[in-house]
Amino acid sequence: MIDLTISDDVATIVLNAPAKLNALDEAGLDELDAAYDAAEEAGVRALLLRGEGRAFCAGRDISSVDPRDDDVLGYLGGAVTPLMQRIARFPAPTFAVAHGACLGVGLGLLIATDVVYVAESAKIGSPFAALGATLDSGGHALFLERLGPHKTLDLIYTGRLMTGAEAVQSGLFSRVLPDDDVVTTTADAAAAAARGATAAYLASKELVSRIRDERLTLWESIGLENTAQAALCDTDDYREGFAAFQEKRRPTFLGH
Repeated sequence: MIDLTISDDVATIVLNAPAKLNALDEAGLDELDAAYDAAEEAGVRALLLRGEGRAFCAGRDISSVDPRDDDVLGYLGGAVTPLMQRIARFPAPTFAVAHGACLGVGLGLLIATDVVYVAESAKIGSPFAALGATLDSGGHALFLERLGPHKTLDLIYTGRLMTGAEAVQSGLFSRVLPDDDVVTTTADAAAAAARGATAAYLASKELVSRIRDERLTLWESIGLENTAQAALCDTDDYREGFAAFQEKRRPTFLGH
């Protein structure tokens, strides 16, 4: 159910179980983790994640789950959270296409991805109270940070789903696009990133992560930026970028 292709330094991972809206059970999570491992081993310089069919990912596949003996902590804490951490640490820029249902674990996959482009048809929120369950996979943190407590609990209590436009206007993700354009536009962005200054991108990726997770001050953040910039001076891409600017030509970055 997980397809991986690699071309021109871009890995494309597709959730390919459209009949069940790409919902993921434990085996699907393991397969997805293996795809990220394979992409990293191939040394790609960008990665694109998307779903096949009418939805990105409707969350956990509960079709065969018996709630009386459900090991939900094993599923979430033992499989979903490590996978999200693995995605967030991927050593290249990552992009995702969000369309249709993006719920639960599906929302978590988007949260762990660097850049998310959202289709107008996307449905994002927390309908889980209807199951006697709650939002998981980082949804509370994302909604609270971007929407505040009142809107967060309004979405959770009512189960209302935001459209793609609402999600982007609320600051959840990067940009909203027409359904017919979102895959192509996101793939183009990933391809462009694969031709870019990979080390510089990864420096910014780490800076953003540390500033967020460690709640750093302005001056602490500036100190980290200074150190990162100094380290980039030793890269071939840094020297190529300066040479191209001085020679008034486009740079040719090799990713090192």
